[in-house]
Amino acid sequence: METSAWVLLALFLGALLVLAWPLGKLLAALCAERVPRWMQRVEAPLYRLAGTQPEQSMHWLRYALALLAFNAIGAIFLYALQRLQGGLPFNPAGMGAVSPDSAFNTAVSFVANTNWQGYGGESTMSYLTQMLGLAVQNFLSAATGIAVAFALVRGFARRGDGKGLVGNFWADVTRVTLWVLLPISFVLALCLAGQGVIQNFDAYKSVQTIEATAFQQPKNGPDGQPLKDDKGAPVMEDATTPTQTLAMGPVASQEAIKMLGTNGGGFFNANSAHPYENPTAFSNLLEMLAIFLIPAALCFAFGRVVGDLRQGWAVLAAMTVLFVVAVLVATPAEQAGNPLLGPLGVDQVASALQSGGNMEGKEVRFGIDASALFAAVTTAASCGAVNAMHDSLTPIGGMVPMVLMQLGEVVFGGVGSGLYGMLVFAMLAVFIAGLMIGRTPEYLGKKIEVREMKLISIAILVTPVLVLAGTALAVSAGAGTAGIANPGAHGFSEVLYALTSAANNNGSAFAGLSANTPFYNGLLGLAMWLGRFAMIVPVLAIAGALAAKKRLPVTSGTLPTHGPLFVFLLIGTVLLVGLLNYVPALALGPIVEHLVLWK
Repeated sequence: METSAWVLLALFLGALLVLAWPLGKLLAALCAERVPRWMQRVEAPLYRLAGTQPEQSMHWLRYALALLAFNAIGAIFLYALQRLQGGLPFNPAGMGAVSPDSAFNTAVSFVANTNWQGYGGESTMSYLTQMLGLAVQNFLSAATGIAVAFALVRGFARRGDGKGLVGNFWADVTRVTLWVLLPISFVLALCLAGQGVIQNFDAYKSVQTIEATAFQQPKNGPDGQPLKDDKGAPVMEDATTPTQTLAMGPVASQEAIKMLGTNGGGFFNANSAHPYENPTAFSNLLEMLAIFLIPAALCFAFGRVVGDLRQGWAVLAAMTVLFVVAVLVATPAEQAGNPLLGPLGVDQVASALQSGGNMEGKEVRFGIDASALFAAVTTAASCGAVNAMHDSLTPIGGMVPMVLMQLGEVVFGGVGSGLYGMLVFAMLAVFIAGLMIGRTPEYLGKKIEVREMKLISIAILVTPVLVLAGTALAVSAGAGTAGIANPGAHGFSEVLYALTSAANNNGSAFAGLSANTPFYNGLLGLAMWLGRFAMIVPVLAIAGALAAKKRLPVTSGTLPTHGPLFVFLLIGTVLLVGLLNYVPALALGPIVEHLVLWK
């Protein structure tokens, strides 16, 4: 990996650590329900409107039912908004109703924090749908994920009263939205607007292209001689090159929460490769930092709430090691270029004038380093925003984002979902260690027993079942194969990537797959819903079981879960359990494609 890539990676991780530490303190206070009086006064009218009391802690089952009902209502509202948008205001481009299957897919996608998009945003969604529907769900789905993480952390922190109380869902969602997501999104939106991200309600603009001016010819008079104006300059013919329509809209506000909430849905079809969404190298860095900010801060919050900061550092270390390894694989793979282009005379050597390597599908303003790092960031977290075309990555470069998702979106992961996913693997790791020494496994003073292990197994196996069964269905059904534009190994990779992205609530795509069809909209919608909520419910059940248990004192036989040995054990568990399910499928897709490409 080149020096510039190392410098960018170090800058990114250093800035992330500086920003995440203070945010971790705020999140810890919210999780521990230590809210200042002035915040309580602001919140009070909202709780009265909802008919709840924030101090009334819920049993895990009631917490789960409230969460499911809240998100189901959100999906219904978003579906209706898309179907009716043709007759609603803030629609200067005159967008009509979204088709039923696409509206269903999109509603599920944004509620599940996936933001898979089978449509072009600027040609499908009105301003009202973007703001009142998609952007609102960006906030609420992110708050839902953090609320689940809070519930699980409380399960570890509480001393055990036998009741399984994990907090108040309505208070958690309200506080996360009011005191974390809204203020940070506001500041980030201002920063992005300062970099050139647009924010307006203008009608789409028709502009004359640069080529139109370049190809203008001098206008001749009746005598055949060039006409000149009163200053002696030639009079030019009117441009005949077609004009271009530029989409407008309130982009900066949606871009901020899209990144901060690890949502990923783009206002424009080109997502963060579009210059109106991500115009500069600095905006690109800001967006990457926003993606990892809350997942990293939640690790620090976890350590504070359970009373041992070292526990948070251990989880963060495991995430960081896995992420750095992914970047070290993806970046050189793209820097190596495409061996098929060399014999054609294409210069792929890095120099002062070009990035070199495989620049297909990448923005020149970002180059290889920032594009590969962004691809790893957005798929390590369950974000799915892209600043380059993942379908154009090399086979190994494209396999890295796929593997990061297949690990369960726990390498930082989504807001909340990354932490609770990694804690599920941590409990599995101590269970494996307990089997080695013949001792009942414990994590943070709570015994991990039969009930917890059954729930952990369900939580871990949900997504592999959805991914592999869904892929098998898609490649064996005529409606599925009809959407594959590239036959062979790469076409299989496109389908595998789509199901991996949907079931793990990421949202990025190998865009060579034509997925905006009733078959894929239905299949991927089901995968997104179950991938989100069929994991959340077992996690909340684990939280309730742990909250009911008393914390055991540390003894000489207790496995330390804050040192390098545990970090190594946790990384091994994530790789072995999270990845082994997918090895045969990866062999049929990116691995064989790499072998064919490099012969």
